[in-house]
Amino acid sequence: MSDCQLEAYSSVPFNHSTLLSMLKKYRRPNDKISRMLSSGEIVQIKRGLYLLGETFRTEQVSQPLVANLLYGPSYVSLDFALAYYGIIPEAVFEVSSMVTGRAKAFDTPFGHFNYIHSYSPLYPIGIQIHSNADGSCFLIASPEKALCDKIIFTKKLKVTNVKSMMAFLIEDLRVDQTYLSKLDSAIIEQCLLTGHKKKQLYSLYKLIGKLK
Repeated sequence: MSDCQLEAYSSVPFNHSTLLSMLKKYRRPNDKISRMLSSGEIVQIKRGLYLLGETFRTEQVSQPLVANLLYGPSYVSLDFALAYYGIIPEAVFEVSSMVTGRAKAFDTPFGHFNYIHSYSPLYPIGIQIHSNADGSCFLIASPEKALCDKIIFTKKLKVTNVKSMMAFLIEDLRVDQTYLSKLDSAIIEQCLLTGHKKKQLYSLYKLIGKLK
């Protein structure tokens, strides 16, 4: 690994062009890349996107960062984001992201990544930038946006009033009720104004208002 300066990437994914730039001294750099893959020096996430092998990583692989780079533009949301914030108690192993492009799914050595098509007016609301320990950053829904995405993209969700919304959150999602009063209703209102799942989001908006 000392011959290609890739240690600087630690646990941050890098693309094929970056790898080639590090292997300029090789007459056949693609052959070198094949050997690096075979030896485990690097791991392929998808064609043209790599991570250092486990032995060479100094930090844990950030699934949200991988999700952003695997397919995009995208941001992490839904159950993974809700678990990330501690809003729901269960561990979530599939990383779900929102995109404005086509829905896709990827199985990789670092987990399953699912991409759900969102609506153009809804997509940019409530996206935040979070940092990893190594200084790399990723895009993730705010707690409020993740919850709105969950409501909007849960099929056949029959929730039309405050009481049934509370039941959905507490009984179905097992949301920590103390967290609900901390949510920013302004972001929920922005999502509501896009016109998707209006009755459900209005019920959420009213509920959060009552809890404050």
